[in-house]
Amino acid sequence: MQNDWARARLAPFAGKSVLFRCPPFPDIGFRILDSGLVEPSAADARPTLTVSLRASMLPLALLRDENALREAIIEGPADLAETLQFLFRGLSWDVEEDLSKLLGDVLARRVAAGGRAFFDWQRDAATRLGENFAEYWKEEQPLLARPDDVAAFGRDVQALHADVIRLERTLESLERLLSPRR
Repeated sequence: MQNDWARARLAPFAGKSVLFRCPPFPDIGFRILDSGLVEPSAADARPTLTVSLRASMLPLALLRDENALREAIIEGPADLAETLQFLFRGLSWDVEEDLSKLLGDVLARRVAAGGRAFFDWQRDAATRLGENFAEYWKEEQPLLARPDDVAAFGRDVQALHADVIRLERTLESLERLLSPRR
């Protein structure tokens, strides 16, 4: 309702339905109305477009991370899929505006600010946890290789390869010298 441009973008697809799948969560389906708004689709409706996402990608999708789009499996018409991707990238929900209708302006502002702070904290905590695991796996329990170690290993492999080629040539020369001439 807040984005006229989004409704205008969806209106040409009136009557089409979209199904979002993210097992083990329940499927979410909606039908596009003539106005460009959407409503839940019937449980037995055959979707025009299906978007499937692994559960591990759901947090990224909720944070509108492009990696979630790259991992999604999209089945259906390309023009509708492109429109949904465009909306994913550009559509923003003014939560504060909707909350103000229910709670009033002051309380809506505080709730929205608290929600943003909570999600920022979650994202920061997840980032730090990932960085700590990566550092642990590189430094304490080396499951991951350090970039400098990988580069040194690559140089060693190249040097060994060059040494093997030289040794093969030397052996071939010796074989020619020692083999009886016919």
